[in-house]
Amino acid sequence: MTHPTVGAGVSQHSNFKRDPWGRLLRTLDYTTAVTYGGPGLAWEVGRRVREMHGRITGVRPDGERYHALDPEPYAWVHATLAEAIVRAHRLFCSPRLSPVELEEFWREWRRMGRLVGVRYEDLPESWPELLAYFDEMVRTRLEDTEAAQDVIASLRDPTSPLPWLRGPIWRALRWPPAAAAELATMGLLPPLLRERLGIAWSPKKEIRLRALARVSRASRPLMPPPARRFGPSYLRWRGAAIPR
Repeated sequence: MTHPTVGAGVSQHSNFKRDPWGRLLRTLDYTTAVTYGGPGLAWEVGRRVREMHGRITGVRPDGERYHALDPEPYAWVHATLAEAIVRAHRLFCSPRLSPVELEEFWREWRRMGRLVGVRYEDLPESWPELLAYFDEMVRTRLEDTEAAQDVIASLRDPTSPLPWLRGPIWRALRWPPAAAAELATMGLLPPLLRERLGIAWSPKKEIRLRALARVSRASRPLMPPPARRFGPSYLRWRGAAIPR
């Protein structure tokens, strides 16, 4: 969201603010379908994602025209998903990821990008090169955007996913998961980007993040199998909705 083109596209074309839960489901539909859905479903979902982005054009706040399929921002979104998956996995699941596993993951992730039209030449070849590319993008290209601030606001004050769940009951129920989601999301951001977005971070928040991560890692063996194997379980749940 902090890439100026991606931020403009989301602010001008997405219904994220009106329907954040639906937007979350559609993102999970995409990632689980192309990962676990088999070649046929992965190809069809990838085709639809690319066609949808092909209709998104506009003008950024700086006056520059954009298209959602412009190579740099389009590849950047695909890259950030991979970096976030690994960063979150190491913190909340297991820090034991070998260089061989990381290279295999990144090789497969680059291949998966072809399903939505991300070209090989627009992404680094190796995991260390991806991390260097990521740091350079944070340093030179990312900025505070309206879309990024909308995401931060939605984390701090999430809307109810159910029309009938409103008022004091929802405010009471939402606090623990919302606080954890905000802490995790802000904590996973690069410090330079947090500063650019005006997000206050402190040693106390860092301690809370590390404590949350320890609880997550310790509780993982106790989770029911569908929760531990979230992707396939989610795909079974949304199996009928995704083709629609």
